Amino acid sequence: MIRFEDVTKKYDENTLAVDSITFEIPSNELTVLIGPSGCGKTTTLKMINRIVRPTTGKILIDGNDVTVMDVKQLRRGIGYVIQNVGLFPHMSVKDNIATVPRLLKWERSKIDRRISELLELVGLEPKSYAKKLPKELSGGEAQRVGVARALAADPPIILMDEPFGAVDPLTRVRLQDEFARIQEELHKTIVFVTHDIDEAIRLADRIAVMKAGRVLQYDTPEEILAHPKEKFVHDFMGSDRALKRLSRIPVGEYIEESFAIDLSGSWEQLGKIEEEFVWALDKDKRLVGWVDVSHSSREKPVREALTEMKEEEILSPDSTVKEALSRMLESGTAALPVVERTGRFLGQISMTRIQELTRSDREEK
Repeated sequence: MIRFEDVTKKYDENTLAVDSITFEIPSNELTVLIGPSGCGKTTTLKMINRIVRPTTGKILIDGNDVTVMDVKQLRRGIGYVIQNVGLFPHMSVKDNIATVPRLLKWERSKIDRRISELLELVGLEPKSYAKKLPKELSGGEAQRVGVARALAADPPIILMDEPFGAVDPLTRVRLQDEFARIQEELHKTIVFVTHDIDEAIRLADRIAVMKAGRVLQYDTPEEILAHPKEKFVHDFMGSDRALKRLSRIPVGEYIEESFAIDLSGSWEQLGKIEEEFVWALDKDKRLVGWVDVSHSSREKPVREALTEMKEEEILSPDSTVKEALSRMLESGTAALPVVERTGRFLGQISMTRIQELTRSDREEK
């Protein structure tokens, strides 16, 4: 746990970067600091590992005041990732990741195992990437190595300052997804600075909205989206708050029952259903596509009426409702199937259900 107690940072008499902030960052959660340029979010982050010293107040990590801790010991327990990666250009990927473990005097075999584990964790093949230099990496690959280096000594705390800000939008989304997966597995205490509200909502357990050195609201993304406390927070979250909220809701919570046909069976299994199309399953209840009931000849086998589906038209229970809506609009369909990782069919989510969700959200407000 990280606690700020009435912390202020002044660079001189006329420059107040952080103004008497008090809040608590829970262990094993990802907390995002967000706000416009100059709001104090990066200064707040850098005070945790004492790159910047507070002028007044206390910052406690598990009850220990960081201002009196040995700075080397403090920083070895905190991983640090920045926007432009900060890899040592003359060192290989392997040596970059090994930096802190070597300072901690780990055995060589332990370091080598850790490097392989971390490269696999961030989606890079150890044999292909371990000996590469930073200049041989793409922006996304370099950022993955930066994350691996921050995790190398298994620190309980990770500080991330706009870590995905320097990559293209598609790579950014992929990195966000991969990082969310890593955090779900490792449960680190992460403090993450960004100016991108969509990124904050996508990743955060809690968000601190900052302006002029103060924390205006500190809560879960759902609560801030539903109940912004000040006009600045309301405006900063944007006019599409209901849509943003959909990015926090997993499809698995709103799966609807839907009729599905066994491809190996006959048309008689449909009975007198009124649906224009039905999902098609194999004998193991795995989704294989859909069948147009209204325009198919029932004199031919069911399999001949099958339309196979693209991967992007199929959702998992962990997909967000916002993803579902986006894919429906792209594919021009009013419903999409939901399947387990094994392919087993669970049901569907429809445009009608999503409209009900946004309608109830408006009524709550």
